[in-house]
Amino acid sequence: MTAEAESGDLPVVPFRQFLLKIHSLCNLSCDYCYVYFAADQSWRGRPAVMSLDTVRQAVDRIAEHVIAHRLPMVRIILHGGEPLLVGKAHLGALLGVIAERLAPVVEVRCSMQSNGTLLDEEFLALLHRHRVGVAVSLDGSPEAHDRHRRSMNGRPSHARVAAALRLLNRPRNRELFRGLLCTVDLANDPVETYEALLAFDAPRVDFLLPHGTWEHPPPGLEHRDVPPAQPPAVAPPDEPTPYAHWLIAAFDRWFDAPRKETQVRMFEEVMAGVLGGAVHAEALGLAPVDLVVVEADGTMEHSDSLKVVAEGAPETGLDVFRHSFSDALATATMRSRQSGLLGLGPVCRACALSEVCGGGLYTHRHHPATGFDTPSVYCFDLAALITHVGSRIRTELAQLTETPPERPSALP
Repeated sequence: MTAEAESGDLPVVPFRQFLLKIHSLCNLSCDYCYVYFAADQSWRGRPAVMSLDTVRQAVDRIAEHVIAHRLPMVRIILHGGEPLLVGKAHLGALLGVIAERLAPVVEVRCSMQSNGTLLDEEFLALLHRHRVGVAVSLDGSPEAHDRHRRSMNGRPSHARVAAALRLLNRPRNRELFRGLLCTVDLANDPVETYEALLAFDAPRVDFLLPHGTWEHPPPGLEHRDVPPAQPPAVAPPDEPTPYAHWLIAAFDRWFDAPRKETQVRMFEEVMAGVLGGAVHAEALGLAPVDLVVVEADGTMEHSDSLKVVAEGAPETGLDVFRHSFSDALATATMRSRQSGLLGLGPVCRACALSEVCGGGLYTHRHHPATGFDTPSVYCFDLAALITHVGSRIRTELAQLTETPPERPSALP
């Protein structure tokens, strides 16, 4: 991080997204999960359920933040673990607290990230009553999904998730369906994966890269342990870019469809950046981070993907009982993550793709020797994807702007 970013002179961007970990445990045991199978094991010392006292305190802190920064709208994301493990009664009481203490102060847009296995009509009726949208994790076909996303006893979960998605797609529930999250697995065919997701008529698909760092690279990049000393355009990599290859195949299938089949957030954000627009994604672009995590015990944390870095990496040292969210905004990590280009390391600042890539997800930059000042462990893959998307768009625009040949005139 540069001296300018460290100085504190940059404008503070208030939090607009509050991720509440309402349950610390999960009924699945996904082998790539960053909560239970990564370096940080703080979940072991936390209560399973966020108590209503903690919910009230968190909601009051959000209201305080809203008033201090005159925010017109905030997003509440109910998360876990698996948030539906709290049960219907507790979830109803929790949503009642939000409605009673926060809704009179600000517009609240509430959503939930779920694995879908517990979703039923009673839960959906409750979520409908409180206007809570639902995004579901699905990794593609039954074979692709069940390779990683199984119960602790090894039981596959795809059939249960598919049943939940059929419920979500019923006319009375459809408005709650926010989309699908899919973790990229190089073992799965990208086009087949996209089409398996498309079969559930999701309004949006988010492709997520598996979490990894330079110390612990993601699957398929185990050889990649030395960060680049120059931007990819200056010193092109002499190695495969398997994640770019996967994502490019999925992009081309999506982009070449005769009509828009669904939104794919990663692709649309890259396209916006390539065309000179703003990129609004945590894993791409230079927009200031405006999300904070509240754990089940009320502690405030940075993005929980940081759990893959080291024990305690997401910690702020703050909690909703003794501190305000403005205190969390003042932490060094948050100041860096709100400083745009100044928050990146020298290689990223010199890169022509920095405004689109943004250095990639903050977590994926970590190196034990240099912290977060290095490019993403996915640097070469992100560069290849962005370059390909830019090339496709330029080709399409050129075809649209070509002067059509003059038609022969029948007139003398």
